[in-house]
Amino acid sequence: MEYREFSKTSFKASVIGMGTYYDPSFIILARLFHHYKDKDLKISALRKGLELGINMIDTAEIYETEKLVSEAIRGFKRDELFIATKVWPTHLHYDGVLKAAERSLKRLGCSYIDLYQIHFPNPLIPLEETLRAMNRLVDEGKVRYLGVSNFSLEQLKRAQEASPKYEIVSNQVEYNLLDRRIEKDLLPYCERNNIAILAYRPLAHGKLTRVLRKLKTSSRVEGKTPAQIALNWLINRSRVVFPIPRASKPERIVENIGAVGWSLNGYDCKTIEEELKDLTRK
Repeated sequence: MEYREFSKTSFKASVIGMGTYYDPSFIILARLFHHYKDKDLKISALRKGLELGINMIDTAEIYETEKLVSEAIRGFKRDELFIATKVWPTHLHYDGVLKAAERSLKRLGCSYIDLYQIHFPNPLIPLEETLRAMNRLVDEGKVRYLGVSNFSLEQLKRAQEASPKYEIVSNQVEYNLLDRRIEKDLLPYCERNNIAILAYRPLAHGKLTRVLRKLKTSSRVEGKTPAQIALNWLINRSRVVFPIPRASKPERIVENIGAVGWSLNGYDCKTIEEELKDLTRK
């Protein structure tokens, strides 16, 4: 596994993390019936990733997976892990943030959260109020670092202004070979300011792997699967980008880790990008 300093923290995070958003049916079954679909399989996947050197896991209160993460990390050294979770937009009032964080801590079975993120911006609640509560959580040692998710560049800048004491160290957004919108302004800004990008849907819900199979160039990358090519492209795209593919099965984790330790050459990168443009235009 390769590691890279995560933004302005001192933590060396694995260049690939593990996401824990599964699907709406998982959330509904967990919330209404306390039934966690394929629970053991998902925990096994997370543990396999940890055993193979992945040290970063992303979850959220809305995902209903914080308890699964708690079980998965049992037996591993907590200070060697980077656990990120998110607060839902309806909980962004001052007291709501504090209560949501306490619930997340309880479900995670941890005394602190490494990265606490605003899941989506809420225009009805002032960012200053939300971040004042998040700053308090850092002061109390319950949170180490602050992040946002699904924020535009303008929203990210406003969040930075609203939190002068503790910096915003990350923005979690969709980013993959088929969705490169952040390259226009958000990614360059994050690179200049050393703000981490947690790239969710790095495989575009599986669409990207299906598309890559059709490309001539990707078939020339010997011994690498379409998923590994897509993840490798992200890992080497920028030092601030950390893809977080979903941890669903142990064998998928092993495959994802195969994206690390090598690099697509410049010619193959450019050709794949051009072939994808041509294919998606049709």
